[in-house]
Amino acid sequence: MAGILAWFWNERFWLPHNVTWADLKNTEEATFPQAEDLYLAFPLAFCIFMVRLIFERFVAKPCAIALNIQANGPQIAQPNAILEKVFTAITKHPDEKRLEGLSKQLDWDVRSIQRWFRQRRNQEKPSTLTRFCESMWRFSFYLYVFTYGVRFLKKTPWLWNTRHCWYNYPYQPLTTDLHYYYILELSFYWSLMFSQFTDIKRKDFGIMFLHHLVSVLLITFSYVNNMARVGTLVLCLHDSADALLEAAKMANYAKFQKMCDLLFVMFAMVFITTRLGIFPLWVLNTTLFESWEIVGPYPSWWVFNLLLLLIQGLNCFWSYLIVKIACKAVSKGKVSKDDRSDIESSSDEEDSEPPGKNPHATTTNGTGGTNGYLLTGPCSMDD
Repeated sequence: MAGILAWFWNERFWLPHNVTWADLKNTEEATFPQAEDLYLAFPLAFCIFMVRLIFERFVAKPCAIALNIQANGPQIAQPNAILEKVFTAITKHPDEKRLEGLSKQLDWDVRSIQRWFRQRRNQEKPSTLTRFCESMWRFSFYLYVFTYGVRFLKKTPWLWNTRHCWYNYPYQPLTTDLHYYYILELSFYWSLMFSQFTDIKRKDFGIMFLHHLVSVLLITFSYVNNMARVGTLVLCLHDSADALLEAAKMANYAKFQKMCDLLFVMFAMVFITTRLGIFPLWVLNTTLFESWEIVGPYPSWWVFNLLLLLIQGLNCFWSYLIVKIACKAVSKGKVSKDDRSDIESSSDEEDSEPPGKNPHATTTNGTGGTNGYLLTGPCSMDD
């Protein structure tokens, strides 16, 4: 084990040339990031999860009820042991051949069996009240952490001149505000890593899990090798659009159509501007080029930048989805069933359409604008 630890913490990988871990030990004059500090994130992540449960129960739920958001779920399918066995063990979407077989076995018409499976699938959908409470919690946290990040960064020199991220690197003291900001963000992402398995399930579950994992790795990585200054820029920039997204979802659940449309437009503009404009031109520029000029590359520098490029790849993917949704909304307010189900698997609106209705000419909730699209596109993103 000692050999494995020595290999893992190899100074030639983590630190620039001629720098050792002994050089970054805490002294009376200066405090530097220490790997053991990151253990604080685990109990704090648990505390954040508990605060979320209390917040959703005693703050978000009363707000939802005040906005007349009902907790009533979908219609319950009548009990049937044979159909339940097929649903749980074989398929939730039986094909035509299986439907005909079940029809003969139960002496039901095919349409009644289709209706049963539709109702049974809808039973697994969370209520609008549950969705609202989840969005309100995330809105509150994102608003707080983004506000804290802006207030902290506006007092730092590296916000105004990114070259300060690399001057005297890695001998940059760790301030109390920076330490708190980093540990809070890391704790929140750890809480998302675990709560994602109990939250509303969406079709981008794998991508979101990858995003949370990369975020945890980036925060951990940049803290250990003291790239925390540029890390704070990455964190604050990526938090900028999240509160708008959750606010738009809350307005959608409360059926405030005009507010929902406005917030979605604002979210799309901020998201695309920050992720496809400011992030590559400002942050990636300093991590790839200014750091190369001032510090020079070393092994962990390459890994850090590869993780940032992976994050940028996810940003491009989500930006594509946002533009796609916006184009559909502008084009006569129509969106196809396939596009609506691309992201959020918990959204099963197409199952409730009456037979014979063209699924390629419908909008969620029967409205134009962005109300329906918010449920099926970027609303599933936590980043």
